[in-house]
Amino acid sequence: EQIVEAQKEVDLLTGEYSLVTSYLTDMEEIEALPEEEREELNRIARRLVALEQERQSYRDKKNRMKDSDYYRIRNMEEDVAEGIRKLKEGEQYGSKIKQDLQRLDRERYAYEYRKREIETIMNNQRGMAVIFVVAFVICMAMLLVLQFALKMDAQIGYLLAVGAVCLAITIVWVKYTNEEKEIKRVGRAINKLIQLQNKVKIRYINNCNLVDYLYMKYNTNSSKELEKLYIQYLDEKEERKQFAEAEAKTEYYQNQLSGKLSNYRVATPDRWTRQPAALYEKGEMVEMRHELILRRQALRKQMEYNNNVAETARQEIKDILQQYPAYATEITEVGKRYGVM
Repeated sequence: EQIVEAQKEVDLLTGEYSLVTSYLTDMEEIEALPEEEREELNRIARRLVALEQERQSYRDKKNRMKDSDYYRIRNMEEDVAEGIRKLKEGEQYGSKIKQDLQRLDRERYAYEYRKREIETIMNNQRGMAVIFVVAFVICMAMLLVLQFALKMDAQIGYLLAVGAVCLAITIVWVKYTNEEKEIKRVGRAINKLIQLQNKVKIRYINNCNLVDYLYMKYNTNSSKELEKLYIQYLDEKEERKQFAEAEAKTEYYQNQLSGKLSNYRVATPDRWTRQPAALYEKGEMVEMRHELILRRQALRKQMEYNNNVAETARQEIKDILQQYPAYATEITEVGKRYGVM
């Protein structure tokens, strides 16, 4: 199950990793263009930036959404709603997993406490058994003295002593056997809880990594913060429709830029229409590359973690096969059923 879950995580992360890599590849293609073609792209990009500046007077109005937030959300508008949903699910799921881990810890502590109690009871019962045997020996010795030294009839005493010690030992043995069964049951429960905790911890770490990556991707601290910003963005976007002429010109040049980029080996030309300054300002391009590299490193770290989890689980299966070769067929069938062997 750990291998299957880790492989699913890797498959999900691989798509995002490929997308980020394609952005970096586009940068290399653009930077490798001939000077004349690059200058034409820069001209269009500068025109786009100038059109943005024409609308600056509107954006300077009070109580408006910050430009940095507006363009940041617009750059990821297509998937920000999905991002909010994923963040909410991740935060809620993380909270539930954390509660589950706390509950499992409490249950494990309760079982361990019960185990210590049982061990104490069993030690006491062993001590009681020793006391009963010692008392029986002393009693028998006294009866022998009474019988042979004082010539008294001790037959009834023998019967009572034997009966008493048999009854006491039987009661202690029954209780001891019951406690022995109970401690085995508690031990199995503790082992099951430990296995469940390990599985839940893997889910918790994967979920934390995913949520942290989404926080970094959307540059936010919580889903509520991102959702509030997104609602502000939608209101702002609606108000900006009144600038139809400027928008029309912007769209025209964006189409020009996208069309020209499509003629080259640029996989995501539309991304550059939303960040035209990066085409002619080296600082913007460097900052953009740095962000993408950080995202790719974060994804690679998650992928390596899940690959390590899967590899560790596979090694554990191999170790079990080596330790219990008689069960190799059954173990292999289980592995095949899960698609890991």
